[in-house]
Amino acid sequence: MDNAARRRDKSAMQHALIIGGGLNGPALALALAKAGIGATLLDALPAETRSAPGFDGRAYALAAASVKLLKALGVWEAVAAEAQPIEEIKVTDGVAGEGAGPFWLHFERGALEEGPMGQMVEDRHLRPALLAALEGAGVTQRAGAKVIAQETGPGGARVTLEGGEVLEGTLIVGADGRRSGTAMRAGLKRRGTEYGQIAVTCAVAHERPHEGVAHQFFMPGGPLAILPLSGNRSSIVWSERAARAEALMAMEEEAFLAALRPAFGSHLGQISLASKRFSYPLGLSLAERFVAARLALVGDAAHGLHPLAGQGLNAGFRDVAALAEVLGAAVRRGEDIGSAPVLARYQSWRGFDTAALAMATDGFNRLFSNDNPLLRAGRRLGLGAVSALPGLRRGLMREAAGLTGDLPPLMR
Repeated sequence: MDNAARRRDKSAMQHALIIGGGLNGPALALALAKAGIGATLLDALPAETRSAPGFDGRAYALAAASVKLLKALGVWEAVAAEAQPIEEIKVTDGVAGEGAGPFWLHFERGALEEGPMGQMVEDRHLRPALLAALEGAGVTQRAGAKVIAQETGPGGARVTLEGGEVLEGTLIVGADGRRSGTAMRAGLKRRGTEYGQIAVTCAVAHERPHEGVAHQFFMPGGPLAILPLSGNRSSIVWSERAARAEALMAMEEEAFLAALRPAFGSHLGQISLASKRFSYPLGLSLAERFVAARLALVGDAAHGLHPLAGQGLNAGFRDVAALAEVLGAAVRRGEDIGSAPVLARYQSWRGFDTAALAMATDGFNRLFSNDNPLLRAGRRLGLGAVSALPGLRRGLMREAAGLTGDLPPLMR
């Protein structure tokens, strides 16, 4: 048997057990299939609830690099017609009732050769597209599969499902969110802080077209993001202090809109709710390590970030692309994908970048989520200064689009 045949044989024997069927788990299964690595996707949700047939308001701001990943995985074509390009971003410091501050940071359309800085895609389109792509990729999917135990050893890894069934593989990947059972069972601790803020999310309809412009208003209680959806609709991510956010969630629809309008502004005309409201507490948390023996973490299982700048899912997709590249390269070299040297490469690649991103979002949130008049004056001058420096502004645009740093091949 020649070396190429040995590598193909070794690839066929290696298999990843991916725990978590949200968005990162399916994306990783597709990326591994593309690299010739088998995968079983274990989703605790039953089959009938995995797809989202109706609009529930959930939407994602996908950076340009994340869009490239979805194109490489053969998923983008299925959602492109429903996506809304983010053509411009306007950032300002403001106070509810007083409107936007006098200084704007404006990321203009057409400034990036790669096209729009990002795309807004609703969950009801993205999730089914990922699941449909899995059907033709040779990935084994197990819905309603709740993992209750896991073991790793020199020869491989195994997980035990709630009904007692045992599945074996080469590597376990935790893609099961901030409260990752995979990480806890592996003894991977998290460190971080709670912000005392809650994000209220929903979609609104408005009279005037948004022209593909995203707005980020920094308010004393937390940032308000207004993100363009297809048609005359926008997605709202409103971060507020916990007591205020809980009060907003308890309001009747008209009372909620009356509270939103002073912060939202009048630039899009009259607004109305176009979805349910959701809320979730905000904090920063990082796993102390993204890897353990025959185990790796991706997405929120590895890092929980503030929704500021919409980097949560984008950071998860970077994990997916990086891990797929590391494992694919290992197979080509004839290595065991669950071995410590292989997983150390993933830790080295993503650990530093994620920590830097976490510090940046944490710092911005702390700097802007207050009503200190001195800090407010400094913030506004800073926004104006950056806006006046085209080179620095373009660098920030590329950063927001996910086009900087050591990009995995699937995102280039």
